[in-house]
Amino acid sequence: MGTQPAVTGRRGTMTGEVTTGRTDLSDLLRTRKENLGVSYRDLEAACVDPEKPEAGSLWKRGTLETLVKGGGVKAPSFPQLRALAAGFRVPLSLVQAAAGAQFFGIDTVRDEEDPDVVALVHGYRGMSAEDQAWVQAIIQARRNLEQP
Repeated sequence: MGTQPAVTGRRGTMTGEVTTGRTDLSDLLRTRKENLGVSYRDLEAACVDPEKPEAGSLWKRGTLETLVKGGGVKAPSFPQLRALAAGFRVPLSLVQAAAGAQFFGIDTVRDEEDPDVVALVHGYRGMSAEDQAWVQAIIQARRNLEQP
């Protein structure tokens, strides 16, 4: 296989945020905020985990603003991801994929023929075309095993 991707997964020295140099989640949320035309205060109130609404908002306005603008924040917990999905009104799977990419360098790779077949691959975007084709071949082989 080719060279290893340049994703470091380093932690910030003071805050504990993971730095990969990617902004996938920030980009998704920024675009969605613009499309919704809502304020950070509106989003703070809306970012509630639908599985535990009694907990209230899991995001503070300032942290949301920092995240949306691509600043350093800690990787969100699963309940926080559910709250983001609810507050920004996007599918949880998109939020999970974007968070995995931004905080851990993990790319969600879907089968070209069956989008329900998914692989999580560290640094897929940084791979050579040959290595990406190899990953796709593995995904397709797995899909073919599941077919009768």
